[in-house]
Amino acid sequence: MAVPKRKTSKARRDKRRAHQSLSLPSLAKCPQCGEPRMPHRVCPTCGKYHGRAVLEVEEA
Repeated sequence: MAVPKRKTSKARRDKRRAHQSLSLPSLAKCPQCGEPRMPHRVCPTCGKYHGRAVLEVEEA
């Protein structure tokens, strides 16, 4: 049975896991209201997509 000869150091272990970090979601500016939103999705603030109203948003 294969057994490691030496303990793997924290630096070597962490180098191996360096690319597994989470990335922040990309955001695009809504052309109607200017709020940040996910690209290719309806704006949750104004409810518009490609210039037309898709969702009815309640006014606060």
